[in-house]
Amino acid sequence: MAAWGERLAGVHGVLLDISGVLYDGGEDGGTPIPGSVEAVARLKRSQLKVRFCTNDSQKSRRELVGLLQRQGFDISEGEVTSPAPATSLILKERGLRPHLLIHDGVRSEFDQIDTSNPNCVVIADAGEGFSYQNMNKAFRVLMDLEKPVLISLGKGPSDEQHPEVKADGYVDNLAEAVDLLLQHAIK
Repeated sequence: MAAWGERLAGVHGVLLDISGVLYDGGEDGGTPIPGSVEAVARLKRSQLKVRFCTNDSQKSRRELVGLLQRQGFDISEGEVTSPAPATSLILKERGLRPHLLIHDGVRSEFDQIDTSNPNCVVIADAGEGFSYQNMNKAFRVLMDLEKPVLISLGKGPSDEQHPEVKADGYVDNLAEAVDLLLQHAIK
């Protein structure tokens, strides 16, 4: 079998998913996948650039990185790509002022975004935030816009840690209600 260096010839970087690859989440913060802390450390000692990604839309990067650091991972916020900060950049670039229907855990990722007089809706796994009142507010914002913009922080099945969260249905219902094509920040 070829040496590790030979197998990586021509590779300049590694992008690692976080949830289910580095750790298994849970009520207690989860546990590292066996060998993952050591594997990340080994990659970081190599000449490769190491970056991380997640589709978690209920935790801020700060919270997620803190959790991983407590589990022994060598990781920083600047190395992590996630839906909320990516969406925040899109909002800034396009001059959009969102009505946010998101989980409180990621609200800090939107601190620098103007949310007055919304001209779009950003929706994510809002958990308990998916109430009739909140959905109706998002619907009304979209209906009041000449060209409604609905941005979803992700689209896909709920995960094992959050089986009650099914944002797709809410996203699809809002889009259908205003006859809108969805713009996904990150799939």
